[in-house]
Amino acid sequence: MLILLPPSEGKTAPLAGAPVDLDALSHPGLAKARKRVGDALVKVSGQRNAFDVLDVGPSLAAEVERNVTLWDNPSAPASQVYTGVLYDAAGMGSWDTATQERAAERIRIVSALWGAVSPADHIPAYRLSMSTSLGRIGPLASYWRKHLATELSHLADGRLIVDCRSSSYVAAWRPSHTPSLSVRVERELNGKRSVVSHMAKHTRGLLAGALTEVETVPDTADEVADIARGLEHVIEVSVAGNELTIVLQG
Repeated sequence: MLILLPPSEGKTAPLAGAPVDLDALSHPGLAKARKRVGDALVKVSGQRNAFDVLDVGPSLAAEVERNVTLWDNPSAPASQVYTGVLYDAAGMGSWDTATQERAAERIRIVSALWGAVSPADHIPAYRLSMSTSLGRIGPLASYWRKHLATELSHLADGRLIVDCRSSSYVAAWRPSHTPSLSVRVERELNGKRSVVSHMAKHTRGLLAGALTEVETVPDTADEVADIARGLEHVIEVSVAGNELTIVLQG
């Protein structure tokens, strides 16, 4: 099984630690592609039009400024840098050593800057979205699609993919020739069902955590569905084609 996660929008900047070592990250074959994106991010973040290019407001000025020193900033495990609803729900901060080791094997976080990393990879905090078009590189989803095709296809070969990513990150790599499940989360309230973004992120995080904590790897859609049924507030779980739908009580 391979669990695909999006990065968190907000990140916790490490206070100490060595700068990122691109060759030490998972998928070292992406090192040159990562360096190109990182260099472009450093450059654009120091320009007057940085907010426009990165599609952020003045309230995020400190994060944009931090991009300028990207290669010198401290790094820490991605499981500590990525924070927010999904990552909090997964409980990454409290995983024991055995769970962390399983996570390094079972999880990949698809990133606009790094391409794909494991929760154990040491990275600095940064501000960059997959929906960004970055200088001569162009749209990042298109850029990474070329580089991730080989890396992730090789990693996913023979494994069930549980895809918890948002649409912009799905665009960077779509599984093919391997079984996959996208995760849809709905809320039922007064007999009506709807999609609620915050609840969807939380539930995908719970699912990712539960799938990582079990020792025996779930390798079928039915086994993943069984684990999903044990999550909080779940009233129904179904599998149709390549989609796992989790329904929560409103």
